[in-house]
Amino acid sequence: MRWGVQSICAELVGLGVQIAPSTYYEYFERHPSRREVRDNELKAHINRVHAANYGVYGARKVWLALNREGITVARCTVERLMAECGLTGAVRGKARRTTIADPGGARPADLVGRQFGPVAPNRLWVADLTYVSTWSGFAYVAFVTDAYARRILGWRVAATMATTLVLDAIEQAIWTRHRDGVMDLKDVVHHTDRGSQYTSIRFTERLAEAGIQPSVGAVGSSYDNALAETINGLYKTELIKPAKPWRTIEDVELATARWVDFFNHRRLHRYCADIPPAELETAYYAQRQRPAAG
Repeated sequence: MRWGVQSICAELVGLGVQIAPSTYYEYFERHPSRREVRDNELKAHINRVHAANYGVYGARKVWLALNREGITVARCTVERLMAECGLTGAVRGKARRTTIADPGGARPADLVGRQFGPVAPNRLWVADLTYVSTWSGFAYVAFVTDAYARRILGWRVAATMATTLVLDAIEQAIWTRHRDGVMDLKDVVHHTDRGSQYTSIRFTERLAEAGIQPSVGAVGSSYDNALAETINGLYKTELIKPAKPWRTIEDVELATARWVDFFNHRRLHRYCADIPPAELETAYYAQRQRPAAG
């Protein structure tokens, strides 16, 4: 065989590289070190966790997820192995405004004042909508999120940006809380930007029927509805952009349902002390049910 080990080594020696065939065989037949074995095991876990979480986790969250599974590993080790595997976390892009203000519409006051950290669930819900380009036209997506744990309570995908889109999303949010046993929503403030869908008579009447207080921020200022826009940004970064092109609106709807379930029940959020939103809400209610000490 012309290019066997011995012939290759002979060619290398001719080029001034001193290497014997025995060196190759010794390396090839050696047993991997304990560190190499451990690294290979960890790489398999790292690739699994990264893929299972939409490929959005950087080293910190992969490290947290592994430790939550009982796989003890140093963060610096995860950083090193992710670099060797070519894995990185998702990076958010610039947000784009979708809602269009109604200059002549009645506008509720801003009851939030850019304060998006309520002390309990069902104090502040934020809402916004965004769009996804598909081969069959635009898909418009509306979300309603409880600001306490950043849990998405309601969402809807539709082919038009009509009031029914945001109505369906708020209906699901109300249904979600009723299913959870929360029937009284009088303490909820529903905050949006000044899009015409959210200031329409039909929408504000539905909020009033549910006992929910409407709140509207300023037009053109992303800070006035920053949390809702953050949710849109994560949705685009984690689901929409990596999977495009999208073929149909139905494809977007199915994928959105899966992503919302991931976002609420498995995704680790720094704001939630690195646990999923649903887990933080459960911990809140469990704490309230504990008997007082003493």
